[in-house]
Amino acid sequence: MNKNITPIYNDLQKLGSEFFGTFMLLLIIIGSGIMGNNLASGNIAIALLSNAIATGTGLYFLISIFGSISGAHFNPIVTVFFQTQKDIPNRLAYGYIGVQILGGLLGVWFSHFIFELPVFQFSTHVRTGFPQWASEILATTGLLLTIVLGTRHAGNQVPVLVGSYITAAYWFTSSTSFANPAVTIARSFSDTFAGIRPEDVIHFILAQSIGLGLGIFLLRFFEPKVKETNRP
Repeated sequence: MNKNITPIYNDLQKLGSEFFGTFMLLLIIIGSGIMGNNLASGNIAIALLSNAIATGTGLYFLISIFGSISGAHFNPIVTVFFQTQKDIPNRLAYGYIGVQILGGLLGVWFSHFIFELPVFQFSTHVRTGFPQWASEILATTGLLLTIVLGTRHAGNQVPVLVGSYITAAYWFTSSTSFANPAVTIARSFSDTFAGIRPEDVIHFILAQSIGLGLGIFLLRFFEPKVKETNRP
């Protein structure tokens, strides 16, 4: 392959990995929420359990197959962190965030299609209040610690670490651990079990941004090599 074309092709591979990985992640989150809710006969605990297990195991295989291509971020918070560490150039980071949001939206809409629901809809699921915002700060901080410390000290275990963390966080956080702006935006377009009202999205994303800042602070304590940053 032409040397001038190779870097472009590599970037396209990475962007494609982030797009398809986030697409599949939202398909898993929304689809398992719909299926679990349909089969649970009103038992919310069973519906949440099925949603959590599907999401955790889905993250395991998605990170395993796409990690060596793009890093398997599937999350603007993760992308911004590695951007601040100069592990990913700005132009590629902005591309990652764009395709993560687009892939998430298409994953939601495709999930609606295969479950024979109206493709385009908005959520009415209320998720608001300081306890849930604090929950998102905690969830995001914990996810960042899991990814970064896992990468540096147990690299081969990152897929299972992240999958296990998210499965657990569905249950120990009151917000059910979105911890991801792209996921939060996409879920506002689904009036199903996993949805979130559009008007609640901005507060979740602000909480996730605070979680990023707190995560960076803690990582600089645990891992002095993590660079200081003024980014939110």
